[in-house]
This record gives sequence, C-alpha cells and structure tokens, in this order.
Amino acid sequence: MPFISEDQPGVCLTPDAATQDYVFNHTMLRVKDPQRSLDFYSRVLGMRLLRKVDFPEAKFSLFFLAMTRGEQVPEDEGKRQSYTFGRQSVLELTHNWGTESDDSAYHNGNKDPRGFGHICFSVPDIEEACERFEALQVPFVKRLAK
Repeated sequence: MPFISEDQPGVCLTPDAATQDYVFNHTMLRVKDPQRSLDFYSRVLGMRLLRKVDFPEAKFSLFFLAMTRGEQVPEDEGKRQSYTFGRQSVLELTHNWGTESDDSAYHNGNKDPRGFGHICFSVPDIEEACERFEALQVPFVKRLAK
C-alpha cells in the first residue's frame, strides 16, 4: 500500500491546540430491532454493552457498545457513564420505538441512493473472520475475492 501523506487539500496540518483533548467517542446507527442488533454486535463481533438509556417521553432508547478486551468496566453508574463517554470507538445504537414495523424508516446504505458507508472492525485474519461469519450465518455484501 502506498504511503499516504496528510498533505492533502483541505487537511489542516497544524490542528488547533484546543482540539488536542477532543476524543472521537462514537458513531451512531439507527436500528429497528435492538435485540437482533445487540446479538450481532455482542455475540458475532464481541462488543460489550456499556450503557443503555431509555427516553420514554421521546420514545427512543440508546445502546452504547465497545470492544473492551477484558477491561474492568465500572459497575458504579456514574463511573460507568464517564467510562462510556470518555473513551474512543463506541458504537451507539438508537432505537426509535415503533420503527420495527415501519418498512420505510431506514435505508441500509447498500442500495441507491447510497448514503451510509460503513463502520470498520480490524481483525487479525480476514479469511478466518469471514469463515466464522459464514458459520454464524451472518449475511454480508462484500465477500473476499477467491
């Protein structure tokens, strides 16, 4: 793979010092079936549910997941909240109540018009991971070229 220089049009090579303590915390995806989504991200990909927050007045729930690699996750609610929102690489699943029966509510990003791109998980062995996904009957669009 060729070296990629940061010196690209539009890239700031000297970020403002005020941004150096910023943390890219999370990416949010809307889901229609939280149980199915939580099963996939926890069982198939090994993420851990860090926090669930319900908003009954607005009729939605938020689920925050991350790869914890055996880290000790705080049990205390306040410390767990700080742990969740102070770390990098969190996946937020948003479930708007009632969308599970609305076929028009979400677009999967793989059909036109294209929109959402992807979230990325790096794995030690891509062939092994794909074999595991297939064994778990996980449907996926882009398969390895043979």
